[in-house]
Amino acid sequence: MIASMTAFARREVHLPWGSLSWEIRSVNQRYLEPNFRLPDSLRNQETALRHRLKQKLARGKLDLNLKFYPADERQDLVLNETLLDKLIASAEKVRSKMPAAAPVDPLKLLEWPGVIQASETDEEEVQAQVLSLFDLALEDLQAHRLREGEALAAMIEERLVQISIHLQNAQSYLPAALEAWRESLLEKAAKLQVEVDPARLEQEVVMLAQKQDVAEELDRLEAHVTEVRRALKTKGPVGRRLDFLMQEMNREANTLGSKAMNLDMTQVAMDLKVLIEQMREQVQNIE
Repeated sequence: MIASMTAFARREVHLPWGSLSWEIRSVNQRYLEPNFRLPDSLRNQETALRHRLKQKLARGKLDLNLKFYPADERQDLVLNETLLDKLIASAEKVRSKMPAAAPVDPLKLLEWPGVIQASETDEEEVQAQVLSLFDLALEDLQAHRLREGEALAAMIEERLVQISIHLQNAQSYLPAALEAWRESLLEKAAKLQVEVDPARLEQEVVMLAQKQDVAEELDRLEAHVTEVRRALKTKGPVGRRLDFLMQEMNREANTLGSKAMNLDMTQVAMDLKVLIEQMREQVQNIE
């Protein structure tokens, strides 16, 4: 099943020590281009995150945003008694040298940096949760990409059906086109009052048929249709292969248009180009 490169996923978890939230946005890109935005305290996880990402995805430009909200209000406060004793001793020493010194304010001592500390969160637990939550977000993203890919495959299949119909019509137009050209030559000869050698006329018709023969182009287009259908059923990234097939189909449609002998064949070539371009636009989003 094919996958689209356009998708979004969000996962979050709330734990006693805080909350984690992953947001992943993906759009089409020729290669895999991740852009991680991580809190400073968790930047050391980027290598492991990139490794996990490469195991799941092959193409796409991704914005991966991790937010970490520590639950400071839930944490126990730890008093640095050693530092506090030193501050009190220093304050008493200063007061003894000042005749009218005010008493030491305990609240002022508590405001000193480092006297009150929040209990430390288990870093290993946080990092494990970051990776676990990331895996879940990636699963959601991949599921979204597969749903989008299924819709893209359906749209491409609709156009492949129309292309096959146009190819069948083109085959039926060829004999009528040659006969119309034969009649045109006879009419021109009659107007010019020129006697036409039947053998020479048949020779000209044969030469034109060889020159304007589009059977090879039609066969190649039909082969490309079959290959596109096969690629749509292939597991794994097929976007680049489909893009190549679109280029080849467009080239054959151009050749078909240049060899067109009547308006019907010209219209077939134009309709084919429109359908191929519509598929090409969809293929740009396929991984």
